[in-house]
Amino acid sequence: MNCSKPCGFPPTDCPGPQSESAGKSDSCQGCPNQEACATAPKGPDPDLVAIAERMATVKHKILILSGKGGVGKSTFSAQLSFALASLDFQVGLLDIDICGPSIPKMLGLEGQDIHQSNLGWSPIYVESNLGVMSVGFMLPNPDEAVIWRGPRKNGLIKQFLKDVHWGELDFLVVDAPPGTSDEHISIVQFLQATGIDGAIIVTTPQQVSLIDVRKEVSFCKKVGVEVLGVVENMSGLSQPLTDFKFMKAGEHGDAGGAAEMCQEMGVPFLGKVPLDPQLCKAAEEGRSCFEGQSCRVSAPVLRGMIEKLLKVKEWNQDELQHAENGRV
Repeated sequence: MNCSKPCGFPPTDCPGPQSESAGKSDSCQGCPNQEACATAPKGPDPDLVAIAERMATVKHKILILSGKGGVGKSTFSAQLSFALASLDFQVGLLDIDICGPSIPKMLGLEGQDIHQSNLGWSPIYVESNLGVMSVGFMLPNPDEAVIWRGPRKNGLIKQFLKDVHWGELDFLVVDAPPGTSDEHISIVQFLQATGIDGAIIVTTPQQVSLIDVRKEVSFCKKVGVEVLGVVENMSGLSQPLTDFKFMKAGEHGDAGGAAEMCQEMGVPFLGKVPLDPQLCKAAEEGRSCFEGQSCRVSAPVLRGMIEKLLKVKEWNQDELQHAENGRV
């Protein structure tokens, strides 16, 4: 069980926040959360049962992570969801970036309101097989700042997991904020009983980004979440319409980039996505980059990554249809 210390990982002699000796043992001395652990309610969290029941209808759960902000993580989350939906999967996209919810804009859903039924909160649907949930739908205006401490953010994530009526889903894509903080620890803890298929980590080729990605990979290993692959985004600039290439993918002056880091850390490398102005435009306009021929550089690369992931993990239509037939 994770501790409530800032790092999220207890020393070997930590009794854990649910223990009767939490905040009272010798190992708790000097911990900034000693009083919180000592006074917190003990025993299993009753909401975990509700979360497990709600997530029982979700086949696969994928976290989208990044070490730094601004690397295109939310863009990748949105386009991954669009791509899976275009393959006739039933997809849910959950935005747990509480302080910077950009998913509503990237799916063209700004200004939408959440509706509640007797089954719970209803996701906002882009298409019949692509539903979205984000705190962005709850803000009175898009410029409103969310200034919340950890417990309140964690409470909303828990509410998203236990109160949103997703229905039968093949994939739940979770767009997490950058780094390894409260939201990441919470989502792993809350979904621990139902399982997480793994995480896709998005980075850029610069060393300053790769340094933080190493921490993200380390986080996944510590909490037992499989790294499904690393995506190197904005990997060179290509403009095929003019046949002019300012910088080819891979020519960014770094010593090996994400591919070399993946080899060193023993995690899969999914590939490189070039810096495509048309992909940026699709994200700004809240549409899929796979529609039409505008994203001729990035769309084939992204689709190739997704098809590779589906094949390697054996997340194919036959398996999902078999699982669907077996559901009660």
